[in-house]
Amino acid sequence: INAEYESSIFVTLVPTLLFSRFFFLHFLFFHTVQESNMAGRGSSAGYDRHITIFSPEGRLYQVEYAFKAIKFEGVTSIGVRGDNTVVVVTQKKVPDKLLDASTVTRLFTISPKVGCVMTGMIPDSRAQVQRARYEAAKFKFKFGYEMPVSELARRIADISQVYTQHAYMRPYGVSMMLIGIDDEFGPQLFKCDPAGYYIGYKACAAGVKDQEAHNLLEKKFKTKESLNTNETIQLAISSLQTVLGADFKPTEIEVGVVTTQTPTFTRLTVEQIEDHLTQIAERE
Repeated sequence: INAEYESSIFVTLVPTLLFSRFFFLHFLFFHTVQESNMAGRGSSAGYDRHITIFSPEGRLYQVEYAFKAIKFEGVTSIGVRGDNTVVVVTQKKVPDKLLDASTVTRLFTISPKVGCVMTGMIPDSRAQVQRARYEAAKFKFKFGYEMPVSELARRIADISQVYTQHAYMRPYGVSMMLIGIDDEFGPQLFKCDPAGYYIGYKACAAGVKDQEAHNLLEKKFKTKESLNTNETIQLAISSLQTVLGADFKPTEIEVGVVTTQTPTFTRLTVEQIEDHLTQIAERE
């Protein structure tokens, strides 16, 4: 009886095991072929599924997608540094008439003397601004003076870089432009990106038309040897108008300014923006 029972088990299990092995090899073969075909077509071939995995070309696709998320909002921002002034200008888009326009902003105060403009996803912007405020307050509590713009930019970039090397995190889909007055070096303009890279600029841009804005600013800075406060503000506004091909209303843009005479980060009022737009129109 035992021999017959063992024989029946053998007859039943062997075909099942052979079929399972055949199915696994069949799946493995076609999966390998599919991956190689995708790689041959220059696709990401699944390397974009995890932020910690490099592609064979040495790319991190999730970080690249974070840069695309900055442009997804359809907003362009420009920063310009003058002799005694540093300015940031960005579009102000109110998507619904029922929204309170005064609550829609991309300009944020980090500390009394440091401000920023955030380009990209608003929820991510608020999270990064909150962390920047924490770092600035921590620095002042520890050392007894305001955190310099360059040091804050370095710290935010270091934190952003950490977000690119852990599987349980994702990069922020934002670009941060920091402005302020340094006691030693004067006006400062820094930009931090999702990859954790930061650097100081004379003028820079972020968003949908960032490359066009950079090209325009390079041309304008070739002919501009020095810029006072009004010239710096109007250069930033006019550059944004030229790049986007539109004449703004005072309520359609936001302007943040820091000067050596008034080192506190301030937002221009609608009336002040309108005065600058009028001067730009008259000059042109």
